[in-house]
Amino acid sequence: MKNLLLILVVVIISGICFGQEFTPLWPSGKMPDSKGLQLKDSIVNDRILQVGTPGFYSFFPAKEENSGAAILIFPGGGYHHLTYDLGGFQLAKWFNSMGISAFVVNYRLPTSPDLVHRELGPLQDAQRAMRIIRANAAKWKIDPAKIGVQGSSAGGHVAAMMGCLKDDVSRINDSLDKVSFHSDFMILVSPVISMGANAHKGSKENLLGKNPSKEMTDKYSMELQVTSTTPRCFVADAFNDKTVPPINSLLFYQSLLEKNIPTSFHVFPQGAHSIGLTNNPGSTVLWKALLEAWLKEMQFTEH
Repeated sequence: MKNLLLILVVVIISGICFGQEFTPLWPSGKMPDSKGLQLKDSIVNDRILQVGTPGFYSFFPAKEENSGAAILIFPGGGYHHLTYDLGGFQLAKWFNSMGISAFVVNYRLPTSPDLVHRELGPLQDAQRAMRIIRANAAKWKIDPAKIGVQGSSAGGHVAAMMGCLKDDVSRINDSLDKVSFHSDFMILVSPVISMGANAHKGSKENLLGKNPSKEMTDKYSMELQVTSTTPRCFVADAFNDKTVPPINSLLFYQSLLEKNIPTSFHVFPQGAHSIGLTNNPGSTVLWKALLEAWLKEMQFTEH
């Protein structure tokens, strides 16, 4: 009971501090790939360990600063948890400062006991979130052709799947089925990309299980899924990242080059697996300015 009260206090305080509106993704009884278990959200030490109600928190820029662009943010956490504050809320506020509407997505973790197919949950929730946001573009003053995705670490894998995989895994026979879930741009920071020899072991096992087939490994290795329709991409990584091998970013960049996808690719000497909004060492501090310049260059943040 004490822990439950603590969780409720954290949720309430978060709502007060950030003033965000939460939008559930699925109508009651319509969540795909569910066994029908009634799970509750579990939050410990600013980490979401279990998502009972998938949805997103909305953060909007000041009316006079609105560029019309929007971004879905997928927090990382090795497909084990979601770092929703530093890897979500704080980033959303920063994107707001650039005139970008931001939506922090609480997607189901593949470790959830409710999932029938563990690997589908994150992508189903990501596609549904995109459909809801694009369907509400006029209401929220968003250009439906300027909606991108951002993810760090395992969240980068979710974002990359949104840009690369064409399988519609989020249809539930409602009006949103007709709304496109494609992304217009991708922003990846220290991303998990490959499920092969260079995979982050924890992310791979959490997403695909202990002994995935080669077919599954290849399907969820995003360097193998880039096509000519993959959206423009910005990548930031660190040479000294010992958590997720930076070759993940390099392999993805190589595939983007081969498919002629305009990409801004940056690997900094320092930063480890902690590239973020603050406390970036050395030249890594430049990643935010480079991203801001790229968004303007690609005309996503031009009024």
